[in-house]
Formats: sequence, structure tokens, C-alpha cells
Amino acid sequence: FHTNFEPMDESGKLIGVIGDEDTVTGFLLAGVGQRNAESSNFLVVKSDTDVSVVEEFFKKLTSREDVAIILINQSIANDIRHLIRDYKKMIPTLLEIPSKEKAYDPEQDYIMQRVNMIMGFQA
Repeated sequence: FHTNFEPMDESGKLIGVIGDEDTVTGFLLAGVGQRNAESSNFLVVKSDTDVSVVEEFFKKLTSREDVAIILINQSIANDIRHLIRDYKKMIPTLLEIPSKEKAYDPEQDYIMQRVNMIMGFQA
């Protein structure tokens, strides 16, 4: 039995996750998590997590060269909407996702708003 296992290329990009405990746990179980002494690519946001902690983590994650996509629960994105509106970079790409507790609302999603604007649709 021979396996041809090759380690991930150093140029591989990470997926960052900012979400509630269930969301982050699911992505960690799927193998998305990365943590070292300096940083990690995920943040569990609980009801007692201060918004400033989320804001600071968002800023750090969006400035990292090794992150290609950031997934954030829409309910948490609403708390830092002022930062998301000012975020103009293509990479890392920011995607808002639903949580178990709160339904997804495409009208609040910044990416969907931009797509509608580009396509000429008005809300």
C-alpha cells in the first residue's frame, strides 16, 4: 500500500471564521482552523464578547496575507457593519453566512447589496 501524501503548498490560503460557537466549531471540525503562538484564523463570539474584540479581530484578519476568505455570521456582521461598509479589498473576500439562531437576510448582506447595485437592481 503506497500513499502519495504531499503537504499543503506554503502558498495555500486560509479561510477565516468569525461566528457563534456552533458555526466556528463546524468549520473547525471541517479542518478550517489554524492556530499558532501569534494568532488564529477564527474567533468564537459569545453573548458577552465585547464588540471591540470583534472589531480588532476583523481588522487583523483582513490585513493578513495568508487569508483568502472570511466567513462571518450575519448577526455578528451587523455589529461591525461600519467596518464592513468601509472594507474595499477583494481579498480576503468577506462572505456573510447565517447562524443557527438567526436567519440570513440578503438585504443586509453587503456583498448582495453591491451585486444588486452593479446589476442595476434597486432595493
